[in-house]
This record gives sequence, C-alpha cells and structure tokens, in this order.
Amino acid sequence: MPTSLAQALADLAALEDPKARAINERHGDAHGVNLSKMRALAKRIGTDPELARELWGSGDVAGQLLGILVAKPREFGAGEFDRMVRETLSAKAHDWLVAYLVKKSPLAEELRMRWLDDADPDPRAAAWSLTSARVANSPETLDLDALLDRIEHELADASGREQWAMNETLASIGIHHARLRDRAIAIGERLQVLADYPTPPNCTSPFAPLWIAEMVRRQG
Repeated sequence: MPTSLAQALADLAALEDPKARAINERHGDAHGVNLSKMRALAKRIGTDPELARELWGSGDVAGQLLGILVAKPREFGAGEFDRMVRETLSAKAHDWLVAYLVKKSPLAEELRMRWLDDADPDPRAAAWSLTSARVANSPETLDLDALLDRIEHELADASGREQWAMNETLASIGIHHARLRDRAIAIGERLQVLADYPTPPNCTSPFAPLWIAEMVRRQG
C-alpha cells in the first residue's frame, strides 16, 4: 500500500533527534533526522514520484529531503525543477536536488544553460554544480577558457552557495585539464576564496590550489 504524506511526515517526526537538529541547524538544515535513518525510511517507501512532490511542498525540511530520496529524475519536467531549485528549504536539500535529481535528468544541460545567467543565486549555484560535472565527465563543447574568465571575475563576490559551486568548477578544471591547471591554480591563489576554510585532518581543503594539487597527486 502506498505511503501517504501524513504517514511519511509522521515517520520523519518519530525519527527527530533534538541533538541532531542543533548540529544540523548550524549548517543551514533545520531538521533533526539522522540521514542514515532517513535513507532507510526512503528504501522502505520505495520510489514514489507523487509522494515526492507532496513531500517537497510540505514546508518541512526533512520532508523535502525524503521527497528527493523517493523521487525519480525522469518524472520531473524542466518547469518543476526550476520551481524546486528556488524553493529549497535547506543547503542539503539544494545539494541533493541537484546531485540526485537534476544531474540524472535528461534535462540537465538545458537547465544548466538556463540557470547560468539567472538573476537568482540559487539557480546559478545549481548551474555551476552541473558545470563541474560537465567539466569532469563530458567537457566537449564547453569553452573552458571562457568559464575561467567568468570565474576569475565573479568568484570573489559570489554569494555563499554559488561561490562554493563556482569554486568547485574552478578546481574541476584544474584537476581534469592539464593545459589549464596553472591558470586555475593562479586564479585560486590570487582570489584566496576558501583559503581559510577549516578543514579536518585527513580531509581535502576546498581551497582550489590545494584541492587541485591533492587530486592530481592521487591520480599519480
């Protein structure tokens, strides 16, 4: 029997942990559900695009996240994705929407092009995340020099989410395209974006020059 919206939200509420909420809220995610338990709930529900839509519109952060997990990328149109990227209730919902749904949709390139020059920074951030994937996996037809030009002029003043995604594209160009590696590193060194980002031991810094150097080293 399909899970109703009311039952899904009740199941999420039963998983609420005040300590987890306190931690998550510091990172821009107003919910208290352990993500492993949320994934287990999603697995139990199974793929359900209609429930996914209802959860997305619930006004609940955990509901949006669960909705993404039970959604099917090909079931959503460009207009729906456009609306959803502007309605994300948390940083993680934005990231999951792009990574789990938009990137896996046949509409990904259409949306990337539409969002790159959007007036809203959230769609622009999504576009840069999609661009990072293109740079790494299918760079044919991309003007990488032009992307670096734009990054060089816009990265320092970009808003947080967009800046993070644009910085990822900068690093991706440096990691995957040797002829542009020195330029990508030089841009990162000059702009110093995320140079002071606190990075735990044994984790890779998001500062593009360090990120590029580490990933190239791992490639041997």
